[in-house]
Amino acid sequence: MDRMDEIVKNTMMKDIGKNKVSIDEFIELYNANKAILLDIRYPFETKVWGFKFALEIPYNELPDRLNELPKDKIIVCSCPKDYRSNMAKDYLIYKGFNAKDLDKGLISLVDRFSGGQAKDIKI
Repeated sequence: MDRMDEIVKNTMMKDIGKNKVSIDEFIELYNANKAILLDIRYPFETKVWGFKFALEIPYNELPDRLNELPKDKIIVCSCPKDYRSNMAKDYLIYKGFNAKDLDKGLISLVDRFSGGQAKDIKI
């Protein structure tokens, strides 16, 4: 049995939510230097809008760029909603990283930072 088979066989319903991070939880982890934000959108998307504090690695480039990811932090995967980031999270867990998915995605993160709330994250 390979590692992915092991992950799938050992995942229980109670475990599924453990791999999601709320926006406020992400901000807390980031501010404590315990997590990074991984933006897995494609370059044509990040050229339009993005986050200066995020590490940008497109989903399809992950296998070739794993060496850019820290092993000592939680990698919070993100995309506009949470479709691709969920796949990225599963892939990174398979590769041995401590990865989670940003619940509700980047669009909700933008909304959370509206107005004066952007000061909540320490850049």
